[in-house]
Amino acid sequence: MYGHRVVVTGLGAISPIGLNVQDYWNNLLAGVSGAGQITTFDPTGLPVQIAAEVKGFDPGEFMDRKAARRMERFAQFSIAAAGEALKDAQLEVNDTNAWDVGVIAATGGGGIRAVADEAETLATKGWERVGPMMVPLMIPNMASCQVSMHYGIKGPIVTNTAACAAGVYSLFEALHFLRRGDVQAVVAGGTESAILPLAFVSMARTGALSRRNEDPQTASRPFDKDRDGFVFGEGAGMLVLETLEHAQGRGARILAELCGASITGDAYHVSQPEPSGESARRAILNAIQDADLQPEQVDYVCAHGTGTPLNDSTETKALKMALGDHAYRIPVSSVKSMIGHLLGAAGALSAVAAVKALATGCIPPTINQFTADPECDLDYVPWKPRSMSIQTCIVNGFGFGGQNSVAVLKRFEA
Repeated sequence: MYGHRVVVTGLGAISPIGLNVQDYWNNLLAGVSGAGQITTFDPTGLPVQIAAEVKGFDPGEFMDRKAARRMERFAQFSIAAAGEALKDAQLEVNDTNAWDVGVIAATGGGGIRAVADEAETLATKGWERVGPMMVPLMIPNMASCQVSMHYGIKGPIVTNTAACAAGVYSLFEALHFLRRGDVQAVVAGGTESAILPLAFVSMARTGALSRRNEDPQTASRPFDKDRDGFVFGEGAGMLVLETLEHAQGRGARILAELCGASITGDAYHVSQPEPSGESARRAILNAIQDADLQPEQVDYVCAHGTGTPLNDSTETKALKMALGDHAYRIPVSSVKSMIGHLLGAAGALSAVAAVKALATGCIPPTINQFTADPECDLDYVPWKPRSMSIQTCIVNGFGFGGQNSVAVLKRFEA
């Protein structure tokens, strides 16, 4: 660890089980599943007909309605979650500090919905009917640029598209910006909204999605022997990160410390994790080392835990290689069992949950644990939350293309 210490001062969430952090957290602890039959389009005839949708989201509650109509849903989510995080941090961006605040937001698909809609328009109605706004609607960098424009943030504006690792990757990038002193505060996280037929058919054909259409609430089964894929989700998670000096200087409430992070690559396959788990192991150990900690000091793992056959067994293997016997002594849970897999936003909402776990001493469960898998033999906190005081946790994010990201959070001590 070097440079400035980095702390978390604000949280924001838009999720399938809550449109703010408190509702999201309460429903995680209650084991509520956000999965159900798809309502945003008619999935009849598709092999996958379930998703974890965000219900009841009204963009007009977070921004001007006219402006909302000129951006895609993923960008609306980003603005909403960032706004809650800034309010939670009591950080006002103004002409005095705008250059000292940055935004780092992740997304996997960006405005893929706009591409699909305009492609259909081109095919059925001709080029004259294609909207001129398609490009600014669909480009992924609107995940961060819309936040910048909405809140007047003028520091570094970054969007990463590191697939399912992207949300944690945002924390990695923010950590280094702040350690170096490039800025004093960063709004960091991820956003996703890609629940549409094109994405579903493509994902289904890869075999990545659960096909338990008849029982959506038990479809997401991370680490369970009978897991058959993940449930597609949508939403956003954002954290306000600051240098310790900046947070203390303005009297901010400090929720946790972001003390380490690491990224590695598998160099193996476009969608499958490298079977040995070596690259994921290195990401875990490098992040712990970056935090100036030992593996035995990790108290909790907020797992990637997608519910796909290969991911969960490989992640388990990597944890055991990185932590040794200590892996068997600590809780490992996956919030994806309740909110589904939010791709670029997944790691950010996991990080929000991890900060809440540190602050409250309560570990969210992994629901839908029906049948033990010999290859997944750790303590996955089945069904019920667990009360225990934790000092340090890691958050895993592993993505298509072999991108691995791990962040280390701990309770703040002056």
